[in-house]
Amino acid sequence: KNCSDKKEEAEVVFIQEMGFMVKIVSPGTEAFDIQVSSMELVQEIHQLLIDREETCHRTCFSLQLDGNTLDNFAELKNIEGLKEGSVIKVVEEPYTMREARIHVRHVRDLLKSLDPADSYNGVDCSSLSFLNIITQGDIMEKKKNRADSVDCTPPDYIMPNSKERPPLLPLQPMAKEQKGPQCLKVLTTSGWNPPPGFRKMHGDLMYLYVVTMEDKHYHITGCTRGFFLNQSTEEDFNPKPATPNHLCHSLIELLNQLSPSFKRNFTTLQKKRTLRHPFERVATPYQLYAWASPQIDHTVDAIRAEDTFSSKLGYEEHIPGQTRDWNEELQTTRELPRKNLPERLLRERAIFKVHSDFVAGATRGAVAVIDGNVMAINPGEDSKMQMFIWNNIFFSLGFDVRDHYKELGGDAAAFIAPRNDLQGVRVYSAVDIPGLYTLGTVVIDYRGYRVTAQSIIPGILEREQEQSVVYGSIDFGKTVITHPKYMDLLNNAAQQLKMLPHKVLNDKNEEIELCSSVECKGIIGNDGRHYILDLLRTFPPDVNFLKLEGEELSKEVKSLNFPIEHKHKLCCLRQELIDAFVESRYMMFIKYAAFHLQQLGAKKHKEREAQSVISNSVLEEKEQKDEKSEVEDEKIREMKDEEEKMTQESPMEHAEAKKIVESITDSITSGDKQEFEESTKEIVKRAASAVGSLKETEFDIRFNPDVYSPGVRHVDKIDNPDSLKKQRQLVKDAADFLVTNQIPSFIRERLDHSLAPMDGMMLSENLHSRGINIRYLGKITTMLSKIKQLEYLHSIAVSELITRAAKHLFNIYMQSTEMMSLSAAVSHFLNCFLSSCQAHYPQQISDEMQSKTSKRRKQNGKRKGRLNTLLADGNNEWASLTPKSLWIQLRSELKAYYDWELKTDNIDSTVETYALQKISLLRSFSLKTGIQILLREYSFDTKNKLTFFEEDILNIFPIVKHINPRASDAYNFYTTGQTKIQQGYLKEGYELINEALNLLNNVYGAMHPEIAQCLRMLARLNYIMGDHAEALAMQQKALLMSERVNGIDHPYTISEYTQLALYCFANSQVSTALKLLYRARYLALLVCGENHPEMALLDSNISLILHAVGEYELSLRFLEKALELNMKYFGPKSLKVAVSYHLVARTQSCMGDFRSALNSEKETYAIYKQQLGEDHEKTKESSECLRHLTHQAVVLQKKMNEIYTGKPGAGLPPIQIQPPSMGSVLDMLNVINGILFVQIRFVPSVVV
Repeated sequence: KNCSDKKEEAEVVFIQEMGFMVKIVSPGTEAFDIQVSSMELVQEIHQLLIDREETCHRTCFSLQLDGNTLDNFAELKNIEGLKEGSVIKVVEEPYTMREARIHVRHVRDLLKSLDPADSYNGVDCSSLSFLNIITQGDIMEKKKNRADSVDCTPPDYIMPNSKERPPLLPLQPMAKEQKGPQCLKVLTTSGWNPPPGFRKMHGDLMYLYVVTMEDKHYHITGCTRGFFLNQSTEEDFNPKPATPNHLCHSLIELLNQLSPSFKRNFTTLQKKRTLRHPFERVATPYQLYAWASPQIDHTVDAIRAEDTFSSKLGYEEHIPGQTRDWNEELQTTRELPRKNLPERLLRERAIFKVHSDFVAGATRGAVAVIDGNVMAINPGEDSKMQMFIWNNIFFSLGFDVRDHYKELGGDAAAFIAPRNDLQGVRVYSAVDIPGLYTLGTVVIDYRGYRVTAQSIIPGILEREQEQSVVYGSIDFGKTVITHPKYMDLLNNAAQQLKMLPHKVLNDKNEEIELCSSVECKGIIGNDGRHYILDLLRTFPPDVNFLKLEGEELSKEVKSLNFPIEHKHKLCCLRQELIDAFVESRYMMFIKYAAFHLQQLGAKKHKEREAQSVISNSVLEEKEQKDEKSEVEDEKIREMKDEEEKMTQESPMEHAEAKKIVESITDSITSGDKQEFEESTKEIVKRAASAVGSLKETEFDIRFNPDVYSPGVRHVDKIDNPDSLKKQRQLVKDAADFLVTNQIPSFIRERLDHSLAPMDGMMLSENLHSRGINIRYLGKITTMLSKIKQLEYLHSIAVSELITRAAKHLFNIYMQSTEMMSLSAAVSHFLNCFLSSCQAHYPQQISDEMQSKTSKRRKQNGKRKGRLNTLLADGNNEWASLTPKSLWIQLRSELKAYYDWELKTDNIDSTVETYALQKISLLRSFSLKTGIQILLREYSFDTKNKLTFFEEDILNIFPIVKHINPRASDAYNFYTTGQTKIQQGYLKEGYELINEALNLLNNVYGAMHPEIAQCLRMLARLNYIMGDHAEALAMQQKALLMSERVNGIDHPYTISEYTQLALYCFANSQVSTALKLLYRARYLALLVCGENHPEMALLDSNISLILHAVGEYELSLRFLEKALELNMKYFGPKSLKVAVSYHLVARTQSCMGDFRSALNSEKETYAIYKQQLGEDHEKTKESSECLRHLTHQAVVLQKKMNEIYTGKPGAGLPPIQIQPPSMGSVLDMLNVINGILFVQIRFVPSVVV
């Protein structure tokens, strides 16, 4: 192993070393140097020049070294003669039609580069970021300031116990100058396009029409050599050059000459554009959508219009062959070599790039399909049965066509199948077996429909399905075939996926061996590749949600009301659960065997006794075998008890146990200890039988995904250790493990609040990482309701249940709504769901529209009448929904799907009973359904006025599910680095994680959630090692990136804000630190409300910094809230509470209130004394503090008495208050945020 590690290190060093400078000479600008790395492609220099201020107006050029043109896709290290100091020339190239379009498109992008419209419209992978607006400029540029001169007052809405609910407007603080100056009125393609034949012969490619800010109208020709002014007007076509007769290679140069204000404003715009942090501009790998947006002006933008309506598919598809062959690209990248690190990096980068392009293409296609803009390939059939092909991607809808899923739950099963299939694709891609191919798969939910987008297997459209399937079954197991090559490939994958090869009978009663579920199909494409598809049953079924004849579940599971009948029969266990279950059984096996083997060793010299033990155990085994099968369950339970007893008797470490087993099994195989052989085999056999292993002589736990599939006939050998009964028992045990082990340990882990989820999304992630499916959330919520210190989690769970159930209803509701009434229908649904207003829900849509519009649209009366007549004719089933009927449906959906009783029947009592916030419900619901609402303050509680109007619904976005290709080498570096840090080797850990960052950038490009996580870790390490400035720089990047790739109000972003505030304070940027903390507190209020353990940390931080700047009263308000929350969640005797009391005492003493301060510090002292003992330094510090406070109080009292007795000359002394030093405040901040060497933990340890 060490050898391979060394090799890896060597590879890394070899990659890193080659950074060097080259000089760029470009026409019309001074030469300049840029830093490049040997791993880069020539294309990346291209990209850099297109983005750079001096050269951004060029797009059509080549790069030359010593007169030779460089290949765009060559790596720099492979270019002969390229070295430090080489001069690369930028040479203007002649335009083609495609290049001219790209150029115009680029000019348009430059002109609107500061406009946030793309981020709100969710296009071109742009997304929002507000950090630099909050901090009023880049924090790295700021001068250090003491906070004397700054206003530190927090806004009212974030004050503790504030009566007003969190407002929505501050979510997106608008910078005044966000838009940037306007450079042109109009830039569009002209109506004279395309050039007629006789002008083509002169090299004309396209005609443009421009209106400048001076209101001059120009017609411009784009030709192969550049752009010039022609003599055309709106009415007359005259392509001859006009005067001034300039031919410019770049359109920007031409516009600079035509319009002085263009020249001036474009320069300003460029300055601003390049001042923005690169992370605010770089495209994200996947599109992020904003759930709230201000009203954006819709401007004339013919290039955008042309993109949308042209038959071309946007310019990224203009590659040879016009549309991309997605399947070929996806599979070819997987076939790239991966023997060493450089190869793996290249391969993973290619896989990631193609995959993110594919996701973008599939999303556009799915939206086009649902919006009715794509022709079906079977237009004659019912709309639910239609299938589509667009841009070489195949689209199908999530409905049960041709009763395919009739037995499994109809449409409900058809809706869930694509998601399960995607999980299958995910794990097979991760296993990455050479020669086994899966389809590019993306699942898109949009406007209530589920669309599956898949790449197309070459040749599959020309053949019938029956002909092309060479493995598996197309009718759920009636006819089944197998194929040796597939068995071979799938067997390799099955090892890692814990899947059991098994035999089934086909319609001719022949035994067929499979190594996957029956409906997994193998198709050999025309390209000779072996594809597998329909992976919806890759994992074993979840018997807790299946009503099965003649199957008994264990007592514990039954006591929780399982099995629950689900809407469909496709419930399966998650991969994380399977892994945890196998791991836990393996531990049992090892400990059992090791315990008995150890005893056997100890009794070696007492041969006879050993003999009798073994013969007894054999007898026991025989008796057990004779007993009836009900004992199976009991045996495992006894086994568990025995294991517990064993671990108590001999606290044996896992590793130790492993060693014993290995050494003894070695001795079995070598046969040098004959007398041991039989008995040890027997012990291993017993251990295997005890954990339900499918082989007698070794540990083997794998699952047959088909054991409960209806319609599949199994070949069962009853005497075999892997009999069907045993296989079924394992599947039941795994489901049992989920309920009796994973759920309780999930709840136990939550009790220390170390990773307290802030919203439903994080809660779901937490559950999934333990292998718990969301359908168990109802049960978990019921359990949480009984635990007082997890009430915040109970509220989050309830709101997640309600918004998920509402989403299920919303999907069906949207399917019955036609395009013309979408916004009206969505606003109506939101009113029924969230508004307290019970008034006017008329059945007649025309009246509703009339009453609403006449009120809202008096100012523009022109539109009123016509609109309504149109809407009234439509299908208005949706208008019959009322708040009452919606909440009745919600309750029954919650009971049916999650087996959870909602005790209330309208929004207000629900919010009251479960301590929810309507704004948080709105956020959660919008994120789940893709709704985008107008950014304004909504009054949810007025009883006589509706909350939402149709103008408030701005858009509906697709919700996209796809796999995430991993950067495997980077991941390994990162985890090794983490281990090093936990062992206390900070420097080595830092280097490894820094290397991981390089590799991540290499694979993912500049933006990715994993890169943000990596930057955050590096910032924290820098901070711990004392480099505060570097920590600030790293954390700023981490935060910007988190806003862009996770979302501006994502819980990760909130914690990034908290971290950045700490580093700002450490760098003496006090007011900035406060602004960041106020932002974090506001976002936390919006996402989960005040009642949350994270809030205690935020409030402690805010109060400490306010204390540092002498704002004692404000500080005290935050501190008291922190104290209240800490007592609630960590218990009145916890060390956190002691620290809170101490801080309160400090603040009170600074305000001169010594009596209260004494009482607070006494509480601190009592906790320390009880928890840490009298002699601990913390206890001593506290007692010292008490003495000091008592002294101060006595002095003060004495003076007061003197005043009362009227002693001459008596006056209050100035109270001796020193403002705390910044250093002491920072130390305290570090303690609270769990950074550095925290002494309280008995053993000094680095908490990272």
